Formats: sequence, structure tokens, C-alpha cells
Amino acid sequence: MKMSRKLCIAAVVAGMGGVAMAQEQVIRIGHIGPVSGPQANFGKDNENGVRMAIDELNAKGMEIAGKKVKFQLVAEDDVADPKQGTAAAQKLCDDKVAGAVAFLNSGVAIPSSKVFQDCGIPMITGAATNPDLTKPGWNTTYRVIANDNALGAALAKYAAETLKLKTVAIIDDRTAYGQGLANVFKKDAEKLGVKVVASEFTNDKATDFMAILTSIKAKKPEGIFYGGMYGQAGPMLRQMAQLGLNDAKYFGGDGLCVPELAKVAAGAKPLDNVICADGGASLAKMPGGTEWKKRYDAKYPGQFQVYSPYFYDATMMLADAMKRANSWDPKVYIPFLQKADYSGVTSKIAFEKNGEMKNPSYTLSVFKNGQKTALD
Repeated sequence: MKMSRKLCIAAVVAGMGGVAMAQEQVIRIGHIGPVSGPQANFGKDNENGVRMAIDELNAKGMEIAGKKVKFQLVAEDDVADPKQGTAAAQKLCDDKVAGAVAFLNSGVAIPSSKVFQDCGIPMITGAATNPDLTKPGWNTTYRVIANDNALGAALAKYAAETLKLKTVAIIDDRTAYGQGLANVFKKDAEKLGVKVVASEFTNDKATDFMAILTSIKAKKPEGIFYGGMYGQAGPMLRQMAQLGLNDAKYFGGDGLCVPELAKVAAGAKPLDNVICADGGASLAKMPGGTEWKKRYDAKYPGQFQVYSPYFYDATMMLADAMKRANSWDPKVYIPFLQKADYSGVTSKIAFEKNGEMKNPSYTLSVFKNGQKTALD
């Protein structure tokens, strides 16, 4: 069968296009987080950070090992549940992602990190802060934010040395994150001479804290520390107001240090007494924070929470390590990730041997007129 000249040329061009397409290498980056359920606003914000980095990398174009590469997001929902998190981690392993930027919750991150270690895929978190995450010292586990040792110690120091408190009560939600942070605060506060007059616990689904707060009120603490998330802290602040606990200082970590706390506290007076700690600098003090936030808001209006710039930086770091290694194979690029010296929008990032960030910073904030405001 004869082919016309036009058809012949079209076939050749199509074939050349096929060769060009074949030369483009797709590199999949995984994200796992709670994008449904009560913590979905955090999870979506984190995923947005990864997605934004991937979109920018693809817009700029990158070549690795002589091939044009296209990054692709593979996103999974863990609903803040360890079982779903480990299943999602295994799915990413089975999908052969090149790396993962994952996890809001330490209770999900810790067991899931073992899954990634077993399949040899590096995982970076920009939010899970329990120090136990990096205790095994695996070369697949990294964190680009201060851990709870730094946050709990900073809050205890502020309570003892700046506010001169003598007594505090402690409540935690029994999660790896909440209980871990509360334990650090308690240990450091006691070292600084602050007496812990009550230690209570709840769970991360609770909304009624009246019995706990009534018991604490009888002991007249000058401050209350809560290890947990804003979804419980908001109702707790409202119930503190109902009980007349309007003067006690209220401490917490990054899980409640979000603008959303003001909404769920619904104008309760104790919100004025909140002092909370974030890992990392405030956006205004990050090297590229202000400009990055403008781009983020244009792309995802009204969705910013806390951690998305860290998830953005973590994604960019994975790509940078692959570029320097000239490979997207984890076995080849992990040593380059370990030796990272990356200037991100959040800070300059390098890792200790165990995957913790070197010289992490933190920020203490309060709520002024319902607005989260960084302390100087």
C-alpha cells in the first residue's frame, strides 16, 4: 500500500514527537496528610505547599541525567490516623515514588517512617515535631522544622523567666505529639522552678473539658499548658471562660498556634492569654517568606495555615538533591540529601546525622484582637 508524501511526513513528525515524549522522565513525589476530617485545613495547606513547588519546578524545567524531567504529585489522605498513614506510605512505596514530603501528625509519621525505611525511600516532614521520629537515625527520615524539645523548652522558659509564673497545670491529648510536647514542657518548667499542680489528659476527639477544668480551677494555677491541636484548644478556651478561668495564661505548641484558633475559640476571653510556639521563623522573618506568601495566596486564596512553606522547601530540597546527584534513584541521591546546604524560603537548611535540622529556629506568638501575632 502506497503512502502519500503528506502522510509520510506526518508519520515521521509523529514519530519524532513520540521520541521526544519518551525522553521526558516523570518523577513522582508523594504527599501524605489529613486532607479530610477535622484537621483537613492543615493537611490541604501542606499538600498545597508540595503542589506549588512541583508546579514551579515544572514551569522552570529541569534536566537530570540528560533527560527532561516532569515532577508529578501522588497525594494520599491519612485522616490523621496511624493505620491509614502506614497504609498510605506502603502505597507510595508500591507506586515507586522517588521521595515523599509528608505528615502533619507525629503519631502517623513515626510508624510510617519505618515503612519508608524498609522500602528505601526518603521522607521529609515539615510539621511532625516529636523527637522520637529521628531517634532511629535512618538515612530516609528528615525534618525541616524545630522539634518539640525546642518548642516545649521555649514555652517553659517564657513561662518561668518572662512571665514569672510559679504554678501551672498540664493537659495533653494522649497523641504522640501532644503528650510528647507536654512532657518536654513539664520537665523544663520544673527545672526552672515552676510547680506543676495538676497533670490531666483527654483525647484528640474530645470537646467537653468541664470536668478537667473544674478540677484544675480548684488548684488555682497561674498557667495551663495544653499539648494538642486547635480543634480541642478552642472549645477548651470557651469552657475556661464559662468557669471564670480568664486570668490563667494558656500555653501550647504549633498544633494550636494557628489563625483558626481564634475562630473556634469564638471570642472567648482566655484567647487573650494564649502564648504558643511554632517551629521556624515568622513569615515576615523568613528569607523568602513574604514574597512566597504572595504567590501562595494568589494560587490558594484563604487556605494558608502554618506549614506549607516548609513542605514547599522540603519538595524543592528533594529536587535539588536529585539534580546534584544527577539521579532520581533514592539509593543514589540520598547521600546528597544528607549533605544538603539549601537556601529555602523558610531558612538555610542542613541536616544533622540523624536527619534533624541544624540550628532550627522557633517563634512565640500571642493573639491580639483575635489575630495571631508574633512576639518580638
